[in-house]
Amino acid sequence: VQLQASGGGLVQAGGSLRLSCAVSGRTFSGVAVGWFRQAPGKEREFVAAISRGGTTFYADSVKGRFTISRDNAKIAVYLQMSSLTPEDTAVYYCAATYLEYGGRSSTRYDYWGQGTQVTVSS
Repeated sequence: VQLQASGGGLVQAGGSLRLSCAVSGRTFSGVAVGWFRQAPGKEREFVAAISRGGTTFYADSVKGRFTISRDNAKIAVYLQMSSLTPEDTAVYYCAATYLEYGGRSSTRYDYWGQGTQVTVSS
């Protein structure tokens, strides 16, 4: 499985961005996908996940502001981010697993994309 994350950039506080994760190399419906982020000097943290069946899960810090979705036709997973704050600044990674649901732990994911930078200015 190969993953390609894109869509990061610089945005002002209160703004929105949509990240994309293109998935290839495996039947898309056979993988669950998660988004993680890592800010400078901090550990990688869970952001959101979507199961193989389409059930979604969010970190408390992004619940109500971020939406994860999958498009089986385009073989991609999206992370729509709104009401962004400087605390959301990080490199965002998408990851995939053959499990029904990857969960919050990065160790449950076997494949990782290269990351895309999101910077939110105050």
